[in-house]
Amino acid sequence: MNDNAKARFAELRVQMKQAGVSAVIIPQGDPHMSEYLSSHWQARRMLSGFTGSAGDLVVTLDEALLWTDSRYFLQATSQLAGTGIKLMKDGLPETPSIAGWLCDNLRAGEKAGIDGMVFSTGAKEDLEMKLNAHGIVLDAEFDVLDAIWPERPELPKGKVFVHDIKYAGKSAKDKIAAVLENVKGQSARETFISALDEIAWLLNIRSNDVNYNPVVTAFLYVSPAGSTLFVDPDKIDADVKAYLDGEGVATAPYSTVADYLRGLPESAKVLVDVSRTCAGITALLGKRAVRGTSPVAIAKACKNDVQLAGVRAAMQRDGVAMVRSLCEIQARVKAGEDFTEMDVADVLRKYRSQSPLFFDESFGTIAGYESHGAIVHYEADRDSNAKVEVRGLLLIDSGAQYLDGTTDITRTIAMGEPTAEEKRDFTLVMKGHIALGSMIFPQGTCGTQLDAIARQYLWKEGLSYLHGTGHGVGHFLNVHEGPQSIRLNYVPAPLTPGMITSNEPGLYREGIHGIRCENLVLTVDAMETEFGRFYKFETLTLCPFDLSLFDTSLMTNQEIEWINEYHARVREALAPGLEGRDLEWLDNNTQPLPLNK
Repeated sequence: MNDNAKARFAELRVQMKQAGVSAVIIPQGDPHMSEYLSSHWQARRMLSGFTGSAGDLVVTLDEALLWTDSRYFLQATSQLAGTGIKLMKDGLPETPSIAGWLCDNLRAGEKAGIDGMVFSTGAKEDLEMKLNAHGIVLDAEFDVLDAIWPERPELPKGKVFVHDIKYAGKSAKDKIAAVLENVKGQSARETFISALDEIAWLLNIRSNDVNYNPVVTAFLYVSPAGSTLFVDPDKIDADVKAYLDGEGVATAPYSTVADYLRGLPESAKVLVDVSRTCAGITALLGKRAVRGTSPVAIAKACKNDVQLAGVRAAMQRDGVAMVRSLCEIQARVKAGEDFTEMDVADVLRKYRSQSPLFFDESFGTIAGYESHGAIVHYEADRDSNAKVEVRGLLLIDSGAQYLDGTTDITRTIAMGEPTAEEKRDFTLVMKGHIALGSMIFPQGTCGTQLDAIARQYLWKEGLSYLHGTGHGVGHFLNVHEGPQSIRLNYVPAPLTPGMITSNEPGLYREGIHGIRCENLVLTVDAMETEFGRFYKFETLTLCPFDLSLFDTSLMTNQEIEWINEYHARVREALAPGLEGRDLEWLDNNTQPLPLNK
């Protein structure tokens, strides 16, 4: 642990003693319940040095612990080395929850502290209930960040811009009207929205306040009498102000939201989703808060026809960029260049950014060579940056934000002649990918009911992976979007037509290699019978899988035909955008696999 970190921990413990707090939880969170944070809210990263997007730090007067999930076990082990912070591997049977650990390690009458502005209402209330059962008090107003972090970055200053209706497909005014109808159906009149992607979608506005996620740092109050966007006024120019006025949305400074909520009439009935609204906001509303579900989440997740047309165009454009990138990567490695994991990211950005609709990457590129591929959310830096050789596997997980859609794709590439183990592992992963991508399922099915479909071939061999199989994806918005998810733990949101979800099973052998194969899929109608409506997936992503990694002896002819049909569609869609060496690469890498006799 460096001297700055030691000083911050020391100052934190001074503040804890002054407040009579025995333990404090510092989450990866902000007042908007975001997954990815602006630098202003990166307190856990500042204190621990751990850079993953998920993980919560617990600090007592004499120790510190960090909980994170399986995506980050290897990364956290490396980044916490020498800090004295104990890694708690969340999700493993032997690892207690944070609440469980606090109940076991604090005495009755002691106090735990959190900042209620960075905890969801639901999480705060659940924690409080569990602690109170053991006589432990929860102080939900323990906010000492400014005191221990004198160089804390300012709130982001990115300019707001309008996301043109030719991409969005529906006006903000129409969306607000639909949201208020939903609110009325939940026995409320108004709603308060904290989630940044929900605000961006609802108002058709975007910014660059958070890396890779084109959101605006703001709160939004929506009512039949008019709506108010709480945002730094320096972020809004005259054109955007005029646009918002035209959509019936007034603006007020971001810093005034608490006073505004305190001043609402006692008769107000404000819908809040306790999983998406911080405890501090719900406390300000008091009895005016009506608990319900987000009136935005499902509408945002189910893309309209204009959005879907844009996504399909973005996928074709992104597929061309991927082919050009993979062709260059393989050629440069084969030529013996000093080519590294960070060079992979540079090549991908070079080709994607040539599109006039390119805005940014949709997340930091994961280019994991050999053992680094087993680190699920690995991102190369100057210290770890490995040279890619003519052997082994290279896992590339990347994506882009285009004005007309968001992409997210993973391909695992053999850089030399693959071994039997590499082919076997890859083929087992792909069998699960194909099985999930081919599913037909009844209306009302949620991702939890499909997750084992993708894992079954690995499980039969005593293999598995710990991350989810699929996440929702936004439209020129966050690459991770709810409410749907395909994972082992129960997520009740049903897969509904218009939802875009990833299909990404994987397999990770620590110290050897990682394999993940990801396409984005769209839920669409399949059929209607006397048993009801059935849905299926349309694969949106367009890019070849590595033919050299398939062991067809492990595959059925139906699986082989799925690959051949997919590659034929990829070739047809991408060939018009390619020429020369790139077109030849596409043709070579979409040849049909032979069927088994």
